[in-house]
Amino acid sequence: MKRILVLKFITLLAITILFNSCGKQPFYEKVYSFENKGWNQQVKPSFTIDIKDINQEYNFIVTLRTTTDYKYSNLWIFMNTKTPIGEKAREPFQIPITYPDGSWVGTKTGTIVEHSLRFNKRKMPKAGKYTFILEQGITESDIDEVLDIGFRVEKIETKKQ
Repeated sequence: MKRILVLKFITLLAITILFNSCGKQPFYEKVYSFENKGWNQQVKPSFTIDIKDINQEYNFIVTLRTTTDYKYSNLWIFMNTKTPIGEKAREPFQIPITYPDGSWVGTKTGTIVEHSLRFNKRKMPKAGKYTFILEQGITESDIDEVLDIGFRVEKIETKKQ
């Protein structure tokens, strides 16, 4: 009887792993981890993506992970973008961390909270390499309890008719 239960468990585990491993892979994904859970203003994570198809739509996702000891209700970042032809732009964005009542905006797992900033259905005007540099944009030179920041690009699949 125990042998049958063990075989059923192993079979169920194998099926679960198989289905979870078949998920859609991102076009690009990179995570920058901060030393000692702190983001100094001098640290500016950089992400370079080579876009070949200007007709393709993409979702761009910035993911920030903090601990539950993070003391602010948001985090302002600057996104510096450099296009393949050298044009530059610098835009501020707010990543909400907590609601006014103090509850977490992001997904909390234990003492880690994951927050996302999404830019959906974007097309890039030129083919080539785009560089995105992220800066923390608060008045303190160091912010504590920030674990990492990631940049993910997903291709949007078009529906075939």
